[in-house]
Amino acid sequence: MAKKDYYEILGVSKNATKEEIKKAYRKLALKYHPDRNPDNKEAEEKFKQATEAYEVLSDDQKRSRYDQFGHSGMHSGHDYHEYSDFSDIFSSFGDIFSDLFGGGGPQRHRKKEGLTPQRGHDLAQSIEISLKESYLGCKKDILLYHYVTCIICNGSGCKPRTKPEICTKCKGSGAVYLQKGFFSFTQPCNQCNGQGFKITQPCQTCKGQSRIQKREKFTISIPAGIYDNAELRVRNRGDAGIYGGSYGDLYLRVRIIPEKEFWRRENDLVTTLNLTYPQLVLGCQVEIENIDENKYTLKIPKGCPVGKELLIAGKGFPYPNGYGKGNLIVITQCDIPKNLDINAKQSLIDYAKKLGNNIQNSNNGISGFFKKFLG
Repeated sequence: MAKKDYYEILGVSKNATKEEIKKAYRKLALKYHPDRNPDNKEAEEKFKQATEAYEVLSDDQKRSRYDQFGHSGMHSGHDYHEYSDFSDIFSSFGDIFSDLFGGGGPQRHRKKEGLTPQRGHDLAQSIEISLKESYLGCKKDILLYHYVTCIICNGSGCKPRTKPEICTKCKGSGAVYLQKGFFSFTQPCNQCNGQGFKITQPCQTCKGQSRIQKREKFTISIPAGIYDNAELRVRNRGDAGIYGGSYGDLYLRVRIIPEKEFWRRENDLVTTLNLTYPQLVLGCQVEIENIDENKYTLKIPKGCPVGKELLIAGKGFPYPNGYGKGNLIVITQCDIPKNLDINAKQSLIDYAKKLGNNIQNSNNGISGFFKKFLG
């Protein structure tokens, strides 16, 4: 039976470049490799044909001889090989597979002299502050249980005046070379955990871990104007890194405890003010105290309705970008007395009689009529 043309096997033209030939072969090799086609004789045969074609067409001298003499020209040389099975292909063709499929092989370069530093983990914690503290800004003590660098070995994990030694299994590469069928690949060395080095004389304090757990207390500054549920990032306050790696960060979730007298609305500070009916009708000036205990004079206009929002500019929360402040919003309320002495009650009745029985509403609400006051 006549052999199939090598160019036809790979599906390339006779003018194909080396890169095109390599790409075509890699596609066929992946398609017909044994892991994808177990016990498939047809796939094995197609793989052998593709490998044989690639061996010839990827070599300039062999390709020239093939182009001139065809298959008969290949049997005249001593550098031509017909493959019997997959293992024969791999043993004769291993370097090409390493190039095509990324097999690391035993020639991996050695790492730097020492264990690889690893950054520590980030940590998270919550903290509670009052609304007043969020308005003014404050300092808070944080108690944290985390990993810190071992001061005895200075984060090396080794006993003082000793150093890590090269792993005897992987020779410092951190990986071992394995072969499966016609593929070669690498995996982390299980004796040194992929480090390439081993600590043979560990530090007695940290047991070779390069860090220890410790409870630490430190103070942080919380900026004025911070929102409820805001997250603060405190750099280098997480876990210490391994083998000299940098510290992680601490993320603080800020919870603001509500207050009865004040609340926040965006960047405004809001409160209510109880006034008497005469104060609302006649207008007045009152002194109010802000959440920071500073006092301000507020003018109540004549005929001020209940629920009117009066503002004192620039006395709210600082804007997050650091420029400007919100306002202090004062919402008016009417203080309705529950118990009146007999003289005050009679004065109020006389005043109501002077107003008359008809209540005219100028705000498109309902109007009413009352017949007599209840005692």
